[in-house]
This record gives sequence, structure tokens and C-alpha cells, in this order.
Amino acid sequence: MKQRKAFNFTKAAIAALAPPAQGMASYRDTKEDGLSVYITAKGVVTFFVRKRVAGRDERIKIGRFPEVTIEQARKRTRVLKGEIAAGQDPTAKNKQLRQELTFGQLFELCMERYSRPRKRSWRSDEREVKQYLAHWLSRRLSTITRNDVAVLHERMGRDNGPYQANRVLARISAMFNKAIDWGWQGTNPAHGIPKFPEKSRDRFVRPDELPRLFAAIDAEPNTTARDFIWLSVLTGARKANVLAMRWSEIDWDNRTWHIADTKSGQPHIVPLTDRALEILTTRKAEGLGEWVFPSMTSATGHLADPKKAWQRILERAEINDLRIHDIRRTLGSYQAIAGASLSVIGKSLGHKSQRATEVYARLHLDPVRASIEAATEAMFRHRKTNSADNDCSQNALNRL
Repeated sequence: MKQRKAFNFTKAAIAALAPPAQGMASYRDTKEDGLSVYITAKGVVTFFVRKRVAGRDERIKIGRFPEVTIEQARKRTRVLKGEIAAGQDPTAKNKQLRQELTFGQLFELCMERYSRPRKRSWRSDEREVKQYLAHWLSRRLSTITRNDVAVLHERMGRDNGPYQANRVLARISAMFNKAIDWGWQGTNPAHGIPKFPEKSRDRFVRPDELPRLFAAIDAEPNTTARDFIWLSVLTGARKANVLAMRWSEIDWDNRTWHIADTKSGQPHIVPLTDRALEILTTRKAEGLGEWVFPSMTSATGHLADPKKAWQRILERAEINDLRIHDIRRTLGSYQAIAGASLSVIGKSLGHKSQRATEVYARLHLDPVRASIEAATEAMFRHRKTNSADNDCSQNALNRL
């Protein structure tokens, strides 16, 4: 049966389109004037808008189906028609992309048109590309091959670990997909490259490690790094949030820390224990300024990742394979050991869960504070027990 050239676009109707024997076939949407699709002999379906722009008949590509939904295509069509009616030329940037862009130029366009306006983590995108893909910035897009991407991915898997290698692979793929959606006529060199299997990390500080870790933290000569690590232990907050802690976020009367900018996108209130408040009170008395952990050398004005101090602490404690983020997991683990519910643990660590959101919203901070107090007390008991054992051992030796 011959397919009509114009029909009401639905997901089922478009999915049922038969590829032509060669070339491409196009069809118009009867619901949104100007919106069309074309399907290639390989079955690739792409939305586009056909309109006269500045006296020329232009076909403006929107994106591929089903990655772009019908409703998204219709909405984009209305925007494009509005721009054209206002005398604008929406094809200008797409024409720039049809020329041979460099990877660096594509990166800047992605940052300008997508990451900065839409993503909270755009600085991470920028840092990742500059750190791992700087050697590609001057290369033309068509010169970056599938083998180039595969070799980079394999090397990063060895040198940086599977997680980081997979993130960079996804970043490359996303950038090339944007280029294609915006009019570049090449292919995505990252398409089809298998990711490394990733094992979720479950490392936390074991009870036998706690006394050594606490002693090593106390012995750290860099007081700023030492206090940062102690507050990480006592709050269970994410490293980035502790590093960027501001005095204006501390509510001394209510003994809380209000984090406005979190990974989940939701504000988070952290109850502060007595030990956490002691550290903050001492730091407050020693200096003024915006940051709890200021730095004269960091571009942000606050402490950057204290990798050297953390490595010194691990060496003194004789602990291997422990990351600062594992401290956060440790607090959650000891809350569970102390009998806290999963809802209280999620609330105290600022987790975002659709199923648990209503439960979190009803929780008062008192049980959260009590849970953190119990967890930290459970950790410090190991320290006291170890100290008592050492005293008993020394007394026994003295009696000999």
C-alpha cells in the first residue's frame, strides 16, 4: 500500500514508514504546518522544516526520530517559524557547522548552545574536555576516526579507570550527536564502541581502620586540610560541598548547615553535631572571610582537593584504597549499624529518591541529628576501645 505524502504524525505511523529502495522519501505533518520527515534507504528518520528564508527555499534539520519526539519536533517547528517571521535566519549557525569545524569549535558551540544554558554541571564538562581531549581541539571533525576514539577509550581505561573512560566516551558521543543534529554531515566516531563494565564502589572505613585513621587525621600538620577531613567525617556531606562551605550557610542558633547548591539540585540542611561545631567555632575565631576553608592559591578562593594531605593521612594510617568520598559512605554505613532507617540515612546524606521524597519531606531534623550523633559516637568508641587496649597492654608490660 502506497504511503500518503501527508498524514498526522504519530509514533506508530512514523515507525511504520517503509524505507525507499534508494535515496530518501519525505512526508509532511498535517497537524503542524511546515514540519516534515525524511526516511533514508537505511531506515533513518529525520525531522525537518521546509520554509523560505531570506528568499531561499531552506530545509532546516531538527533531529532524528525517535531521539527527538514528535511533540519536541512540533514545538521546535513553531519556534523556527516564529524566528523566520521575525526576519531572523535560523540556518546561520547550522551553515557554520556544515563547514569543516574543529573539535574545539564544536566544543565551544556545545558549551554556548547547550551546556551553559541547560546543565548545572557545565563546569565539569569544560574541565573534562580540557583535561582529556585537549589534543583534539585543533583537529577537524572528519579527521577523528572510530579507531581514534577506541584507542583513547582503551588507554583511559588503563590509566584513569573504567568509570572516567566511559564518561569521556559518552562526552565525545554527545558532542558529535549535537553536531549532527545541528547540520554537520558526518558520522559519530564514538557510536558502537562498547563501554567498560563498571562495578559500584562499596568501600567504607572498617572498624579496625577507624582508630588508625582518626589518629592520622589528628596528626596532619595542615590544619585546613585536617579540619576539612574531620568535617567530612562528621557531616557525611559531599566533598565539593564541604570544600565550598561558606560562613553564611552556618546557622549557629539551630546548629545546622544549609547547602543551597547540591548535586541533586535540591537544597540540603545538615544537622551539626557537637564535634562539628567545635571545629567550626575554632576556625571562625581564627579568621574572617567568606569561606570556612579559604585558600590564597586556589582560583575559587577556597580549598581545592587536598590530595597530598589525604595521601599523607593514608600513609600514616597504613590504609590502602580509600578515597575521601568513601568517608561519606562510612557515615551512612555507621548510621545503619546504629539502627537508623534508610529514610533517615537518605535525609542526612541529601540523597534524592522519587519513591522516598514524601517520607523525607515529613522527617524532622531531630531524628536525623540523633542518627548522626549515634553514628559518630559509634565510630569514636572504636578509637576509645583501641586506646584502652593499648593502655592495658602497656600496663601489663610495666608489671613484668
